[in-house]
Amino acid sequence: MNDQLKESTLKPANTVDVVEVFDPREMKPVVQPEVAATASHWEVRTQEQPYAFLSDKKVDDTNRYGQKIDLVDLTGLPANRSMYINENPDVGVNPNRNKQHGFFFTADNCIGCHACEAACSEKNENPAHLAFRSVGYVEGGSYPDYKRMNISMACNHCDNPVCLKGCPTRAYTKHAEYGAVLQDPETCFGCGYCTWVCPYNAPQLDPIKGQVSKCNMCVDRLEVGLKPACVSACVGNALDFGVVENIPENREQAKTSIPGFPTPDITHPNIRFQQTRSMPDEMKRTDSMPLKYHKEDDGTYTPMVDQKKGREKFWNFGRLSSRENPLVLFTLAMQAVMGAFALTFVGDQLNIAVLSQFKASSMYVPLLITCLAIGAAGNFMSAMHLGKPHRFYRGFNNLRHSPMSREILGVAGFMSTLGLHILFSLPANEVFQSLYSAVVGSNINDLIAVSTANRIATVFGYVCIAFTLFALYYMTRCYRIEARPFWNHYQVSTSFVGSLLSLGALLGGGVLVGTMAFNGLDYQSALATGGALVTLGIALEGLGLIGHHRDMSKASHEGAASHYIQCTTFGKTYILRNALLSINLLIALALTASAFTGAFGGALALVVWGLVGMTLVFTSLIGRALFYVLVVPTTMPGAFFWKNKGFEEHARDIGLANMPQVGVVPDLH
Repeated sequence: MNDQLKESTLKPANTVDVVEVFDPREMKPVVQPEVAATASHWEVRTQEQPYAFLSDKKVDDTNRYGQKIDLVDLTGLPANRSMYINENPDVGVNPNRNKQHGFFFTADNCIGCHACEAACSEKNENPAHLAFRSVGYVEGGSYPDYKRMNISMACNHCDNPVCLKGCPTRAYTKHAEYGAVLQDPETCFGCGYCTWVCPYNAPQLDPIKGQVSKCNMCVDRLEVGLKPACVSACVGNALDFGVVENIPENREQAKTSIPGFPTPDITHPNIRFQQTRSMPDEMKRTDSMPLKYHKEDDGTYTPMVDQKKGREKFWNFGRLSSRENPLVLFTLAMQAVMGAFALTFVGDQLNIAVLSQFKASSMYVPLLITCLAIGAAGNFMSAMHLGKPHRFYRGFNNLRHSPMSREILGVAGFMSTLGLHILFSLPANEVFQSLYSAVVGSNINDLIAVSTANRIATVFGYVCIAFTLFALYYMTRCYRIEARPFWNHYQVSTSFVGSLLSLGALLGGGVLVGTMAFNGLDYQSALATGGALVTLGIALEGLGLIGHHRDMSKASHEGAASHYIQCTTFGKTYILRNALLSINLLIALALTASAFTGAFGGALALVVWGLVGMTLVFTSLIGRALFYVLVVPTTMPGAFFWKNKGFEEHARDIGLANMPQVGVVPDLH
């Protein structure tokens, strides 16, 4: 964690005035420089009530996770550093500014008035569709003993901030001052990956500005001894704030979770709860998420599926389209071209006769150029998926921690070395030799010996294979996210590797067989080789889906809710995909076996393989679209309107979402 705690600057700059504020050390007003109003930080009001001031009188050595609360002691960084809020060099008066701070939420007191939301959004000038703090609720029981519990949640400034580790641009910093996890929207390029990995929906992606922003702990207020704006605005005394593990006055508990709160094991969040009222054994969400929470013997609540919409199955092809469509195409395109290159290059290196023959033909380079073009199109779509596509180069900034940065490095390395492999494969290409002689008027050997070019091409080919493995591994790691249990399964690996094998063999094998058929050569061995890889890829993906279905059906987490949606909202589409995948597997297996034995071939076999190929592309698109659409994150419960996907969909259907004040996130990216 030490390397996560750094010094950074909050933006932008403005003037500095002097104001009289309350110093909790002296219990009296003192003169202290004030941070003036800016777009992101407002001036300190001079008539704050006593409850708005920090008043920590004790500090524990460690928190309940065993980490030191004194962050200077933990990291060895110097104390009394300036945070340069609005470029103000003064250091705040808080005596505990280098201690980890956190929120304290008393669920018994929250009346769901949303004053904390309003105060936060007012201070940060958020548009209606964004909120750094949100209030949702769960409810349960039966009349007359029906109970509702409100939950107010913002960023928890965790000990293990997965947003910081996931962000490819290094827009996040864990500060030694207050332990605040701060994010710079100007560094962010709007990929939204931090919104995937955070279990609490703290980072907010604004599709209009194309960037993420989040709760900043109101560090400008902390510097002058004031609690965050949301705490000061709470009318029910439900929210409090101070050094973590300090239990506020008149409180008796400091739990790490309450019903509806994701497991704290993922990030070790710096929030504590009190909830003393007895609650029903089952608490339900009022939003559209098919989740409820069941009380265990130890009093904790675990999520489970709530079959709100029954078991009826639907098609819902229209809902397969989402903001992640570019990622559907990017992942499939890259896996296909990686597989096609691996098939032809590795096959030649293994001395598989038909592949060595193809590599020596004039069609080898055109195939790779086609792969390069498909990969470039996939990368372009991936870049345009960003909120700020022109900042794509920032994706390399966090290679130390972010699997996304490493995926970007792997894909970039693959594309670069594939291009160099093509470049040095050109001198051996007969068509290129003739073209070079016609244009330049000399032999290509006068520029570089073909044998030398082949050796260099082989070296780049091996490097390209290494980048393929590297990119595929981190492409998989990007989706093994604890905050998204539906993805956090080995099925991601079987799907991605299966697509590489099947789509890659389909692309590479299709060109191979077509070339041999055009030249009047026997292509049965090519059909057998390509068919075996297609069959293996489909079988691998199928096995992963079987294991995924088994595990999600038994699970008690958000992944089970995703699977419920898959079997109902998209039930018919899900069955169609599985049926087509099974039929493809049987046909591919039969065709491959017949290719090895010579029992079935000719033009009819090519037609059947063509049908298999088209069906395989169709099922791959459906499966990958389902992969992105279905996921239910371990996020906090919403309300009937606010933070409710069901309401958002309804508002878009009837046009209500066109009114900005409704607060529905624009359907953009």
